[in-house]
Amino acid sequence: MERLGLGLGLDLVWGERIGFEREGGGRPTDRVRAHLERYASEYDYMFVAFQPIDYGPLDAARYHRAYDSVFELFGEGRPRAFHQTMLNTGTPEGYEKKVVADFTNALTERYGFRWIIEDLGIWSLAGRSLPYPMPPVLTEEGLRRAVATVGEWVELLDAPLSVEFPGFTEGGSFLVGTLDAFDFYATVVRESGALATIDVGHVLAYQWLKGRTGERMFDGLEALPLERCHEVHLSGCQIVDGRFRDLHHGVLLDEQLALLEHLLPRMPRLAGVTYEDPKFDADGELVAKSRPNAERLAQIVRQWKEPTRDHS
Repeated sequence: MERLGLGLGLDLVWGERIGFEREGGGRPTDRVRAHLERYASEYDYMFVAFQPIDYGPLDAARYHRAYDSVFELFGEGRPRAFHQTMLNTGTPEGYEKKVVADFTNALTERYGFRWIIEDLGIWSLAGRSLPYPMPPVLTEEGLRRAVATVGEWVELLDAPLSVEFPGFTEGGSFLVGTLDAFDFYATVVRESGALATIDVGHVLAYQWLKGRTGERMFDGLEALPLERCHEVHLSGCQIVDGRFRDLHHGVLLDEQLALLEHLLPRMPRLAGVTYEDPKFDADGELVAKSRPNAERLAQIVRQWKEPTRDHS
């Protein structure tokens, strides 16, 4: 497996400061442009997370100008991936997949996406989007449905599918079922033939939910499908009143970096480690609080990518 190195993951919302302009065909905002002009060379690959323009038709051509612009800023000829948010991999419901598959495959053909990422979660119910994806139903029936749904997507998508360990937010989401989430996720990945994406914040949130804090945050990790892990994500997190919060605010915790260093030698197929949703000011500069651990992350990844070189 090729070690790509450090990746950049951006969730670009239409009409937001870190996003796409609603006017003029949807180019990246000046803030995004400034950030990529300043930092793009420090990353080895990039993904964008899908945000719909509106409730209009799911037509790939409607997104060409926006994605053309952001990938041009990042640099032509560099590896790209796509974080879908419409696969609904953990849903307990049946649903039609062809329109989303055709849309995703059209974008893959245009941009050469190396892989597609999607959380193993419930993104919508009865056709209505949830504010944040819920964990799958942790029962035997929920497991059967998740394996079948992910297996369908593996067959329908032209790029490899890497399924992300789901998010668990104490007080913000709830669990249905009693199966262990690590075992559940591993079964889905292995039986469906998908690759695995390990989001360090998601894993730690589950550990905190189970009372496995401090040194116990390493307990049980051997149950994860580490041999199939293709990518690792880190996004800004915070511990508030003893609860782990996956806030995507750009500031990485020491615990996230410690867990990353623990996992890296245990993932033989790993292609890259992604810094997801960095936060930056109008000049494109990373916010001050995020810089120390963002720099530590970059150093850890450099040492993993090129272990024989001296990075002191």
